[in-house]
Amino acid sequence: MTTLQRTVGAEVTRVEGREKVTGAALYAYEYPVPDALYAWPVQSTVPRGTVRAVDAVAALSLPGVVAVLDSRNVVRLRPTDTPELAVLQSPEVAYRGQIVAAVVADTFETARQAAAAVRVEYDVDDHDSELMDGDPRIFVPETVNGGYPGHTETGDVDAALAAAPVVLDATYTTPPEHTATMEPHATIAVWDGDTLTLYNGDQGPWMTAARVAELFGLPEGAVRVVADHTGGGFGSKAIPRPPTVLAALAARAVGRPVKVAATRQQMFTMVSYRTPTLQRIRLGAERDGRLTAIWHDALQQSSTLTPYCEQTVTCTRVMYAARHRRTTHRLAQLDVPTPSWMRAPGEAPGMFALESAMDELAVELGMDPIELRMANEPSVDPGTGQPFSSRNLVACLREGAARFGWAGRDPAPGRRREGQWLAGTGVAACNYPALTWPSTATARAEPGGGFTVRIAAADIGTGARTALTQVAADELGVEIDRVTLDIGRSAYGQAPWAGGSMGLSSWGWAVSKACRALTKRLDEVSGAVPPGGLEERADTAEDLEARRAFSRHAYGAQFAEVRVDAVTGQVRVDRLLGMFAAGRVINPRTAGSQLRGGMCMGLSMALHENLETDPRFGDFANHDLATYHIAANADVRDVQAHWLEENDDELNPMGSKGIGELGIVGTAAAIANAVYHATGVRVRDLPITVERVRAGLSAGPSAGFSVGPSAR
Repeated sequence: MTTLQRTVGAEVTRVEGREKVTGAALYAYEYPVPDALYAWPVQSTVPRGTVRAVDAVAALSLPGVVAVLDSRNVVRLRPTDTPELAVLQSPEVAYRGQIVAAVVADTFETARQAAAAVRVEYDVDDHDSELMDGDPRIFVPETVNGGYPGHTETGDVDAALAAAPVVLDATYTTPPEHTATMEPHATIAVWDGDTLTLYNGDQGPWMTAARVAELFGLPEGAVRVVADHTGGGFGSKAIPRPPTVLAALAARAVGRPVKVAATRQQMFTMVSYRTPTLQRIRLGAERDGRLTAIWHDALQQSSTLTPYCEQTVTCTRVMYAARHRRTTHRLAQLDVPTPSWMRAPGEAPGMFALESAMDELAVELGMDPIELRMANEPSVDPGTGQPFSSRNLVACLREGAARFGWAGRDPAPGRRREGQWLAGTGVAACNYPALTWPSTATARAEPGGGFTVRIAAADIGTGARTALTQVAADELGVEIDRVTLDIGRSAYGQAPWAGGSMGLSSWGWAVSKACRALTKRLDEVSGAVPPGGLEERADTAEDLEARRAFSRHAYGAQFAEVRVDAVTGQVRVDRLLGMFAAGRVINPRTAGSQLRGGMCMGLSMALHENLETDPRFGDFANHDLATYHIAANADVRDVQAHWLEENDDELNPMGSKGIGELGIVGTAAAIANAVYHATGVRVRDLPITVERVRAGLSAGPSAGFSVGPSAR
């Protein structure tokens, strides 16, 4: 084949862009499935108890109502290690908002009206929904999300802290947050005998198919998931959630296709949210800034159904050198909805605490916060002792500082004033593991000269479809418009979800391998493609097992410039700049979009996002986008994302690391540190509201001042 100019590394526009802007792209709820009915969930109005009776008489009397389902009349599912998915399998109620019944009707409106007519009686039990340190039921899980150990310890932390010339001991809190995806969770379920097709908003079609097949006791391949386009996920669509299971149950019960679309309000309890955290960090250091001890403890919540625990302290295990180290996750299982993955689960709240603490330590030592971080750069992974495949955090700090204009910064807080506005700058480091999972892909040469590549990947708005097309075109040595990339179908074989920033590194490896195999085969037949085409299939499981042991992570440095109204306490972020080291960038256009988008989410985390838990019921009072605030255009003034040229041969054939979640990590800490520099007020509790800043301003500047829950 003719060698062409490589497209990997080029700013290629999205290959599906025209479909999206013209409305031709189909999302889960839009597939033209004939004879479909509509299901509407009935949600529990009590936080804990047992359903005593379901009165469906009024609902069934409405024209168009086909069925009312509850725990007495749906198919029995297999036992699952994710009890959240055992929809309508028991009359027990574990949290307010849990699905306790459902109406199936011939229109969406009728189903909703009938659901309101269903009367549910409960035996109500006492409940506990408040996350409190000191609760005797709190425990340390053996492992947390991602398979990381719940607790690690090296050296003698207590003795090292006692002997350290400088000790920081501070507590930081982050609130519950919601994924708030643009496309609500939606599913169409269609049964054909014992074969189930799910048109689903999905981050991982193959993994969803496997999980649902297991639930229904079906053989491999009996569940087919179709997810050609997905309108955002942020972790909430990485595994099936209750609305998807409800659609499948309802369709089985009535013998017709059933559509389920969660409303914005329903999503706040029926799908995942980020757990709140209460984190205490203790740092011991020499006067020159070298850390001698690190102790990071994180308390969080889950439901009584599922002991989900985020990997909140894992970044602390890898970021900075210190001989004595202790990191602990603690979990309280409460009568609340089940939290789960939200973009950079664990890393985003954990690094807010760690990077805020590093800034506080720099103030105490009178050191530049960048110099403090560089003084504690480890030579190997402090947690595992493994060598780094690549680690360019110091380079990110230096290059980011130069681009941001850090040099000459007066470290004293509250010195810059423009009228009634106080101005300040802050910095934080960021980190995210470079994960890769086994994948399969097929590459096919078509008789007409084109190529078709298939993999069960998902494009949730990240540009994955475009980047994978670039990888395939380069491996095949053809123009990009000769490659058709088919994704979003579970039938294409094993592939991980679009989560953990592992999508492109995992899928791209399989695509690269399949295309290389096809190229070799075409060379063997002198390029002659038979009428039936030629196809090669690749599986990367053995390749991953053969990789050498390295600590693989992406790194970055986040810089923020803020203004704070000295009277009202309002915070405005004038500028964000991120400098990243994430391996080889496949498509600068989509990569920049992902990094800037992550930084905007970090800004939203810093200033706005806060689910208000109602202690009477354990659910969330602000369960819509009118009262759950996220960053808007007016909040995002100047956001820049840059990256280093980083070559890492220990990753995958592309040399790429994930970037989807790297941008959010560290942003909130950089903003909080800038607020301190502007005002002298240390806000340790997110979000940084006007009330918290104003309270600090009224009390007067203090490096150790804390407002919010951790001050009580």
